Amino acid sequence: MLMNCVAYQGGRKLADIAVSEIKDYLARPECFVWVGLNDASADELARMQEEFGLHELAVEDAVHGRQRPKVEEYEDGLFVAMRLLEDKGGALVVGELNVFVGTNYLLSVRRGRKQDLRAVRARCERDQKMLARGAGYVLYALMDAVVDSYLPMIETLQTELEALEERIFIRGAASSNVRRLYKLKRKLAVLKHAVAPLMEATAKLHGGRVPPLVRRNREYFRDVFDHLTRFNAILDGLEDTIATAIQVHLSMVTIEQTEVSKRLAAWAGIFAVATAFAGIWGMNFAHMPELDWRYGYPVAIGVIVGCAGLLFWRFRRAGWL
Repeated sequence: MLMNCVAYQGGRKLADIAVSEIKDYLARPECFVWVGLNDASADELARMQEEFGLHELAVEDAVHGRQRPKVEEYEDGLFVAMRLLEDKGGALVVGELNVFVGTNYLLSVRRGRKQDLRAVRARCERDQKMLARGAGYVLYALMDAVVDSYLPMIETLQTELEALEERIFIRGAASSNVRRLYKLKRKLAVLKHAVAPLMEATAKLHGGRVPPLVRRNREYFRDVFDHLTRFNAILDGLEDTIATAIQVHLSMVTIEQTEVSKRLAAWAGIFAVATAFAGIWGMNFAHMPELDWRYGYPVAIGVIVGCAGLLFWRFRRAGWL
């Protein structure tokens, strides 16, 4: 679906144009065309390939989707793939934003997610001086918006993890906590797969041999890279914290099981003594003096209860009961 097709010149918006007019505006000096597509079909991308002269490999990647975040340089343009994330029902749903950049054009293709990029266009149009830098600056604005959208999800992940850490030592909650931790770990993995590759790709746009298309805007891409580096460091820290929390929870489960085993062993020891005495006095021998003694039965009961009580006191003192 075609969302926007606008021509700009000298940082000013010239007009909303039809697709058939793209080549006419591309021929104008200091003019560039910014086209936005949403869930584009193969036929729509083929039409855009014809209008802008896009590289067939980049178009193929955009058609198939599910690309790892990356920046690829072609002879006369750039292809940038980013992941759009949306927190939906406690799970992160992944979409894509593919951007084709040339000397006098920028084509953005959004897939899967409903993240509104109209604010990016409005922001660029308000700052005519920066928009006059051309398609390279627009690419920065899009990348900056995508990267900034990751921050609320990272903060939510931090909050959820902090809340779980407070529940670590609640008895009986270890099993549910481990399940919640694994859910957080899956969300963290989705964020990590969006941030880390994009950080590596963005490094190509500000350091070393920077592509000519974005050379005028390299300091802005360095800012995006700094944000991604910070986010990646936070995610690494959260990953370590989750791993530690899982280990602590598993240890708590083991400790709880050990406590139960100790209680069972203590009670088994108490009843074993009682059973031993009962077994001795239950033997059917003819010459057992206490069988004919008047106080034999009360004394036997007293001995059993006394030994059981002594063992109970010892186990209680040792912390087993």
